[in-house]
Amino acid sequence: MTQLSAGESLTLADGQPLGKLRMAVGWEHTHTAGFAGSGAAPADLDASAVQFAGGQFFDVAFFNNLATRDGSVVHLGDNTTGKGEGDDESISVDLAKVYAKVDTILFLVTSYQGHSLEYIRNAYCRLIDDAGVELARFTLTLEVRETGAVLAKLVRYGDAWQLHAIGSGIALKTPTDSIESLAPYA
Repeated sequence: MTQLSAGESLTLADGQPLGKLRMAVGWEHTHTAGFAGSGAAPADLDASAVQFAGGQFFDVAFFNNLATRDGSVVHLGDNTTGKGEGDDESISVDLAKVYAKVDTILFLVTSYQGHSLEYIRNAYCRLIDDAGVELARFTLTLEVRETGAVLAKLVRYGDAWQLHAIGSGIALKTPTDSIESLAPYA
């Protein structure tokens, strides 16, 4: 397993093409999420995957659209609290099914209720292969004051894919709030 920092990359190839991957995200909310002492609901973070082709939006998978049209990217369920051990939300990616024109798959996490991510602890995303082996992990360590973060992206280079860690805050509550604001990361 490789621990990545913002700006680092990992080529995903071991002599044979990768098939299915899973991008999992996890987090814990702090007791002060929302208004201090208000008993506000835990932060509801949502994992999303946005596909781009030549820098243009192509498709999206998130809690309100569970799969891309080609079926290559599938959101595996919405966790509204972040409670419990391990991964909170996962997105599966079947690289063999990704439409040929798609060259970038952007992974992000957003706060549906608009909580600033500065109230979130231990946020991470990790890439797991079909055998359950963790290939890479990116831990969100900066204090993100925005309502979302672009975590990482998969980029196609011919038949190979490369994972790039990003970790940049973005002011979104869902990925469809502003596809234009995601385009610079594609």
